[in-house]
Amino acid sequence: MKITSCRLSLRFLRVAASSNMTTHQQSMVIQTRGRGSSEITAAVTEVVRTSGIVTGVAHVFVQHTSCSLMITENADPAVRRDLETLAQRWAPDGDRNYQHDNEGDDDMAAHARSVLTGSSVSVPVGAGELLLGTWQGVYLWEHRTSPHQRVVIVTVIGD
Repeated sequence: MKITSCRLSLRFLRVAASSNMTTHQQSMVIQTRGRGSSEITAAVTEVVRTSGIVTGVAHVFVQHTSCSLMITENADPAVRRDLETLAQRWAPDGDRNYQHDNEGDDDMAAHARSVLTGSSVSVPVGAGELLLGTWQGVYLWEHRTSPHQRVVIVTVIGD
């Protein structure tokens, strides 16, 4: 295996401790169409703007065990379709070894996908905006095959 060197550039921001720390929290309900991803970047951005916080962090959490949140490419939908293909390999529906199938063949697979992909993401906030990369978006990833209403909590902390 050949290892090539890379140049690492770090920027450190000096942030003074402040007793003016503010917290803003808001919930939103997302209606999914069933298995697949729904971009929620605009909704999270609106919560950040409403908060009035200029510098800090936005923590996004979904209150369910059969869907997840992710930050991924927002330019090419093929990326999200390919992620779904991978998820089908990690946790296929209807595996005969699953014991938990109370709500159908996709039940345990949805829980497994949620554990593997995560229920929260955090994004830095600067100048009152999410500091996402050029091609990044925040997505709710529904792992059940039928539509669901999902509650997402956005907490913005900072100055």
